[in-house]
Amino acid sequence: MADSTDLEHLMNSFKKFAIHGDTKATGKEMNGKNWAKLCKDCKIIDGKNVTGTDVDIVFTKVKAKTSRVITYEEFQRALEELAPKRFKGQSKEEALTSVYKLIEGKEPTNVGVTKVAKTAAVDRLTDTSKYTGSHKERFDESGKGRGKGGREELVENTGYVGSYKNAGTYEEKTKAK
Repeated sequence: MADSTDLEHLMNSFKKFAIHGDTKATGKEMNGKNWAKLCKDCKIIDGKNVTGTDVDIVFTKVKAKTSRVITYEEFQRALEELAPKRFKGQSKEEALTSVYKLIEGKEPTNVGVTKVAKTAAVDRLTDTSKYTGSHKERFDESGKGRGKGGREELVENTGYVGSYKNAGTYEEKTKAK
């Protein structure tokens, strides 16, 4: 069977996948979604011998009846269930070692995660220096939004029209004459 360093790497991978996507996770228990992600990212699911359904069935089989998560020990039992299915030509021990090798040192990947588009059209649409009219009032010079002040018409009882820019200059003009 696998030696202690292999099991240590396996434990580290278990912890990384267990906390993936969950801010409250401790790394001691893994939910079904992260179990499926581990199997997919580590290529235990090959689409032929082991499918996503097989992975879900094994998860349900090894977890406690009322529980929604598996512990590290249950995780190892789940791998023992999947190993002969994934590596059909090998003995149980060889298959388990092969599955351990697939998982060791792996981390959750972010493949398929939506990234920000970097096209000229998006750049033009989000360039606040080209905004006009009321949209221009919603952003400062750096392009940062002004929040509620930019969205709501804040009433100033100065006697001037809302968008008049030369407010307060009348006195200076009359003094100059």
